[in-house]
Amino acid sequence: MAAPTHQKTEREADLRALAARLQFSVERTGDRFRLTRTADVSRPVCEDGLTLAEAEDVLATWKLRGPHGG
Repeated sequence: MAAPTHQKTEREADLRALAARLQFSVERTGDRFRLTRTADVSRPVCEDGLTLAEAEDVLATWKLRGPHGG
């Protein structure tokens, strides 16, 4: 059984990989994340103060919506 810290590290690596594919930058401050996207949007998209799970949800939603997020 993997240690919780290892799972969190793997989840963060997966988050960063998906963010890169969707053209988001990821910043981490403590245990919170900021997602920013400036490519192919009329105004920058910024989600701040997200938990890891919330950041995963934001990116999953963008992935489902397609290249333009809507």
